[in-house]
Amino acid sequence: MIFVCVHNAGRSQMAAGLLRASGDGQIQVRSAGTAPGERVNPMAVQAMREIGIDISDASPSRLTTEDVAAADVCITMGCGDSCPLVPGTEYRDWAVDDPSGQPIEVVRRVRDDIAERVEGLVAELAADPTG
Repeated sequence: MIFVCVHNAGRSQMAAGLLRASGDGQIQVRSAGTAPGERVNPMAVQAMREIGIDISDASPSRLTTEDVAAADVCITMGCGDSCPLVPGTEYRDWAVDDPSGQPIEVVRRVRDDIAERVEGLVAELAADPTG
């Protein structure tokens, strides 16, 4: 599973942190960006810390075709057509607001939106562990 957004500094980092926390280590999780930022958004780090998940040691990384090829599912969040298409990889697009430059109240709403989506994803994967 790979989560992709533009800067790999907010949405994709929060999604990866949430899935790691709820996936019991059963799901390999990565995140990347099509135009990675210099560091993870401090507001995203704070919002995640508030729910007991530490993403402070995460670093934005550039998305590669190899990253996508290694994932069964690629979930994009706002990176549009700049994500490479790899046969055999399932693609899903989550319309999630960009928390970049937003106050903590907005970042919390983005976090909660992503958390709800990740919870649904975990339930889906648990119901069909072969898919």
